[in-house]
This record gives sequence, C-alpha cells and structure tokens, in this order.
Amino acid sequence: MALDMQYKIPVARTIADLRETVSAWRKENLRVGFVPTMGALHEGHLSLVDLAGADTDRVVVSIFVNPTQFAPGEDFEAYPRTEAADAEKLSSRAHLIFAPSAAEMYSPDFSTSVHVMGVTEDLDGAARPTHFAGVATVVTKLLLAVLPDKAVFGEKDYQQLLTIKRMVRDLNIPVEIIGGPTHREEDGLARSSRNAYLSAGERQSAGKLNVILRETAHAVAKGAPIAAATEAGITAIKEAGFQSVDYLEVRNAETLEPFASGKPDGPARILVAARIGKTRLIDNMPVE
Repeated sequence: MALDMQYKIPVARTIADLRETVSAWRKENLRVGFVPTMGALHEGHLSLVDLAGADTDRVVVSIFVNPTQFAPGEDFEAYPRTEAADAEKLSSRAHLIFAPSAAEMYSPDFSTSVHVMGVTEDLDGAARPTHFAGVATVVTKLLLAVLPDKAVFGEKDYQQLLTIKRMVRDLNIPVEIIGGPTHREEDGLARSSRNAYLSAGERQSAGKLNVILRETAHAVAKGAPIAAATEAGITAIKEAGFQSVDYLEVRNAETLEPFASGKPDGPARILVAARIGKTRLIDNMPVE
C-alpha cells in the first residue's frame, strides 16, 4: 500500500490503495462513513463529514473534480482546487482522503454511463442536460470503490440527493444515504464553493436569494397558488440583482413532480437556480 503521507491525514491516490485501507478497517469490524466532494471545502462540507462520523468509526472523504458532470462552457477548469487547505481542514475530522486523478477514475476507453430516469429530467436536469448522468456515474464508482456503511450528501443539492437515493435503491448498492442540512452563512446564503466567484456587490445581492425563497414558500404554505407565488418570487429575484432565473418551482418533496392542482397536496419543497454575474446559485427549502 502506498498512501500519500505529505499531509496530516493520509491520501489514497488509487482505488487499489483505497480498497486496501478500507479492507484493513473491515477486518477490525469498523464502520465506515463516506462524504464525496469536489474539494474547496467549507463549513457546509465539514458538517457533512461530522455527520458521517457520528455513528461510524472511520470516515473517508473524496476530493475529485469530476469532469463528466460539467458541460462544455461550464467552470470545470476554473473550479477551485485547494487540496492542501482541504487536507488541513479534514485532518481532525476524517481518517482518509481519496483524491484520484481523472485517469484513475476514467480509462481512455471508458464507455459506461449511469442514467436515473424521472427525478433527473426537470429543473437542473433541464438546465444542465448532461449533469446528472455524470453525477450518477461518478457516485456509483465512488460508492463501489469505498463500499461504506453510510454516505452523506448535502440537501443544498436536493435534486442530486434524490437522484442518488433512487440510484442506490434501484441498483441495490448496500449503503445508507443520508441527507445533511444545508449550511448557511450569516445572512442565510447557502454555502457553496462557487460563492467565491461573487464580487462584493454580487455577494450582497446573493444574500437576498434565501429570503425571497423563504417568503415564497411561506406564501404557498399560507394558501397562495403556486404559479402566482413563484411568478412574484422570480420578479423579486431579478429586482434583487440577479440576471436570470433558471427555475423557481414548488415540487413534491419526494418525487420532484409538480402539483397538478396548483397547490401542495403532499410534502413540498421549493427549489431555485438563478444567475448573478458569472455565478449560478441554487437553493431549496421545505414548504411548511
């Protein structure tokens, strides 16, 4: 086994080294938690790491900027890569980093893709048509490489969380999927690695997104028709300084299907994706 020991926490660069380490833990009857990330870690990520370690003995965190979930023209090359800083943050909270190269994850003749139907086909799936196939494929590979007892994903990426839950169920992958609550900054903006792209003025405007989302959810909960409430919400988001809104929708919280009656008749979630400057922000919260 050839773990990279340059940081305070060991790093596995290959699937073989990852599996050898986890296998040794298994021989000691240790439970394993897993948090997949693309790095540039913030307090939101670290809250997921803590959740993964709450009832497990060892925690693996992957750091891999996955090329297959970025469409042409998206920010793959610009996406922040801060491995040394990430390792320092994880040194007291996790036990192993898995940081493979793209070549380790995808051979030159790689030809397999995982597609999850239904839950991926609208909202972010409509705005980014290739995104969820890339996510489902890499998460399948990561789960099969680690084979953890549980894996934790943030609720901020709510559609992604539902996609992974459906995929794990359908493919009978033996892992418990846990959703971690969205971690927010002081003004309520959902924490995201992409927040670093915002200028000072954009950051001030971005802080209004969660407020508008909450007000729209409250209006729907009080009986306002979904279409009227979301239309008013879109107007408010643009007036706050956002250039465009990909979607602002109230959907069934379990299936992401729209409510045919125009009002919630089951558990509901409000979801938004909006663009400010060069940055695309997403958020969601329950309609209660």
